[in-house]
Amino acid sequence: MAGEPQQPEDEAPAPRTPTLLDQMGGLSGIVSSGVPVVVFVVVQAITGILVASIVAAVVSAVAVAAWRLVRGEAVQPALSGLLGVAVCAFVAWRTGEARGFFLLGIWTSLVYGGVFLLSVLVRRPLVGVIWHLVNGEGQDWRRDPRIVRAYDIASLAWVAVFAARFVVQRWLYDSVYADTWLGWVRIAMGVPLAALAAAVTVWAIRRSRQAAADAPADGRRRSTRSSRA
Repeated sequence: MAGEPQQPEDEAPAPRTPTLLDQMGGLSGIVSSGVPVVVFVVVQAITGILVASIVAAVVSAVAVAAWRLVRGEAVQPALSGLLGVAVCAFVAWRTGEARGFFLLGIWTSLVYGGVFLLSVLVRRPLVGVIWHLVNGEGQDWRRDPRIVRAYDIASLAWVAVFAARFVVQRWLYDSVYADTWLGWVRIAMGVPLAALAAAVTVWAIRRSRQAAADAPADGRRRSTRSSRA
């Protein structure tokens, strides 16, 4: 009715900025990415037929991608996993050995570990860079030594994970235990170790949030002291 104050319309909630975990497809995306490896190892242990193991791994990777597509979930992590499985399968087929399926992952661990370590050495810890880049928060966090130190620890946790994977699996690859233990060790050092590093990453992110929240209060206290002097 004319003359009556108009009620403000409800504002639509601002869209939530996707987190780093969201970009990786969520927890289900991380877990499902390991399905083809598990399938390959199990089929190889049961049948001992390389071709059957390769086909089973590729089919499972395609099934995971299709399942995420049907559910309306992020497909990009599944497609990336499918590409990785395809490359691993090709290497295994070319070498004619089951252990060739794990060769790409072994050397990828070395590369990833080196990149994370280098980021710490140049004072640009990769965990912090990725987190703030994905969330569009800029890189001002590098001015606070407390935040940098927390992200250093988180990045070094990932260095430890990748280094352990490379050292152990590379040794197994060249040992007589490759055919019997390499696949199972790959599974054991997959999600469990990543979960530990992720826990340290969550701690670092929370610490950076707390430090950022404390910064204005610290600034006000310094300003008050200056005005009293």
